[in-house]
Amino acid sequence: MQRECLDEFYKWKNKRKRKPLILMGARQVGKTWLMEEFAKREFPNDSVLVNFMRKRTLCQQMEKGDIDPDGLIRLLQTATGKRIVPGKTLLLLDEIQECPSALTSLKFFYEDMPELAVVAAGSLLGLSYGSTGDGNRKKAGVESFPVGKVDRLNVHPMTFVEYLLAAGKASLVEAVRAEDWKTVRLLSDEYIRELKYYLVVGGMPEAVDDWVSTGSLAEARRTQLNILADYDEDFKKHAPVEILPKIRLLWNNVPSQLAKENKKFIYSALRPGARAREYEVALEWLKDAGMVLMLNRVCPPRLPISHYADMGAFKLYVHDVGLLGAMSSLDPSVVLEGNALFTNFKGALTEQFVLQELAARNVCAGYWTPDEGISEVDFVVQGTDTVYPLEVKSSTNTKAKSLAVYTKMYGPRFAIKSSLKNFSDSLDVRSLPLYALGLCIRKMIGLDVAIKEEKAWSTTS
Repeated sequence: MQRECLDEFYKWKNKRKRKPLILMGARQVGKTWLMEEFAKREFPNDSVLVNFMRKRTLCQQMEKGDIDPDGLIRLLQTATGKRIVPGKTLLLLDEIQECPSALTSLKFFYEDMPELAVVAAGSLLGLSYGSTGDGNRKKAGVESFPVGKVDRLNVHPMTFVEYLLAAGKASLVEAVRAEDWKTVRLLSDEYIRELKYYLVVGGMPEAVDDWVSTGSLAEARRTQLNILADYDEDFKKHAPVEILPKIRLLWNNVPSQLAKENKKFIYSALRPGARAREYEVALEWLKDAGMVLMLNRVCPPRLPISHYADMGAFKLYVHDVGLLGAMSSLDPSVVLEGNALFTNFKGALTEQFVLQELAARNVCAGYWTPDEGISEVDFVVQGTDTVYPLEVKSSTNTKAKSLAVYTKMYGPRFAIKSSLKNFSDSLDVRSLPLYALGLCIRKMIGLDVAIKEEKAWSTTS
């Protein structure tokens, strides 16, 4: 497989002031694979991997002893039987959430042994709360997390581009990357077919590997169901017992909320009389675990989007489109062949796909509705100096009255429509195929240009 975020590893390796790197993200999105692949490429003969899930005794020794780098190096060398040489070795610390002392030690590696390259990974590292085991909530990981002493890399499920590369479709990626829209138009049927497969398989690496290796969607679905079962075990293991039922209720309710025509999350749909304040901690738990994506209403659509977000009005998605289909017991044929009875949820899958692509590329987004009226624009995205409306359709029918209302009210530089229609670039509306959105959106709204200009400035100044 090829993961786009490996580029971030190379940038990190060559930084002048390099800190230990922590990979953040939901369980089974590929953090361990990324660490090991980077080690193979850049430290082929000199990397040391420690998996704290398997080294329980080592965890106990670290909790009892000092956590200065020299002492830890000796302890890790004894546990692994391998030499660790600062300035030469890459130290990989996997499942680091199982050993709080190891997490804390990253601060001292940065301060006292910066020449040692350290990459750590773990699930649920973003959580603010943990379980004491007796039903009481306590702060967990807050004191031990080395704030300001580490670099972080958020790892998402595989993007559509990464899926295409894994499926041996690099030529499709290169045509879009080169903006060869004539070739893309000629191959549109193949792009659409692969996009439909991606909506079923999703971006969890194991499910992608199952599909690519066996050609069996049933095999990929079995893997998705296993992942969902593992997530439920995580709930039981890591969530505070007093909010465990609320976490499960929120998580399991996401598909039914998205199936509504109005996809705004409604707490009363969880159970009669439910209120937001009852579920705030449970929702934050799921967000911190990287398992849900929240899209807030933004009105007025001004910069920065986060400042104008309505925290009480939002849509809630899971972190992977394939898992969303599995949670809904959605038969793959419904997505692949189309079904008139499936119109609303097909739109939800499309929105889920778009939000994943935006999140993986660090594009800040919300959705827009006016204070009065029934208009709604699926996404508003933050560019360098303005906010762009992005309307999403799951077919080639791109009529969008709400987009016209938005344009009349705010006069954006241009609006964006993303559907199965081919690329077009008019003065007022840019049409971007769904299958090209991930590769093109940052450039279209000016983010990549801004990055290049910033790099050029820092080089010459």
